[in-house]
Amino acid sequence: MNAPDSLQRIDEEDGIVREYDYGDEHLITIDFGEGYGDATIDVVDDTAIVVVDDEQFDVDIPADASDVTANNGVLTITA
Repeated sequence: MNAPDSLQRIDEEDGIVREYDYGDEHLITIDFGEGYGDATIDVVDDTAIVVVDDEQFDVDIPADASDVTANNGVLTITA
C-alpha cells in the first residue's frame, strides 16, 4: 500500500504523514498537527472524508486498505 497523492496537501501543511511496514501489516498515519481537535471520518466508496475543526480533507483510500480509523486527530489507514 502506498500513501495516496491526496495526502500531499496535509504533509505540506502542519500535518505529518508517515508509513510503517510491519511485515504482515502496513500502516499510513496522518497526524493533522497540534491545535487540531478530534477528527471525524466518513468513508464513501474509496474516499475518507475527514473533518478536523473547520477543515475538510478528502483522502483517497488505497484499494488494499482493510481499515480506516480516526483517534485524537490522527487518521490511520491499515492494510
